Formats: sequence, C-alpha cells, structure tokens
Amino acid sequence: MLDLVLSITMLAAFLLIAGAFFMWRRTGEAKKPVLMVVLALIAFLNVLLWTVPVADGTSPIDQAEAAEAQ
Repeated sequence: MLDLVLSITMLAAFLLIAGAFFMWRRTGEAKKPVLMVVLALIAFLNVLLWTVPVADGTSPIDQAEAAEAQ
C-alpha cells in the first residue's frame, strides 16, 4: 500500500512541475509556478526520505513493511 502512495506522490510531483512550466509560459506569472515547484521538491524529498537506505542498509519503507507483516 505504501508503494502505491509513494508512486502517486511521484506522479503528482511530476505533474506539478509540468503544470508550473505551462502556467509560467501561458501567463508569465512567477509566484504560483514557483510555489508549485517548491511543493514538487518537497514531495520528491519525502519520497527520498522513505526510500533511501540508512546506515544499517534498510530503508524506512522496508521497516514499515516488516512491522506491518508482524
């Protein structure tokens, strides 16, 4: 289930970046597109925090799945 959530988060981040680019090109406005890119970066960082392994070689998503299996 967590894999699905992380996948949807990544898809939303890519769509936010694409939408920010098209909004910037269409309107010339800078504030809203920049905020959309910042939100996308936050989403990317959250996915990285869940998937990148720590010093012992396990990632938080692996630990969460192991706890769910017990």
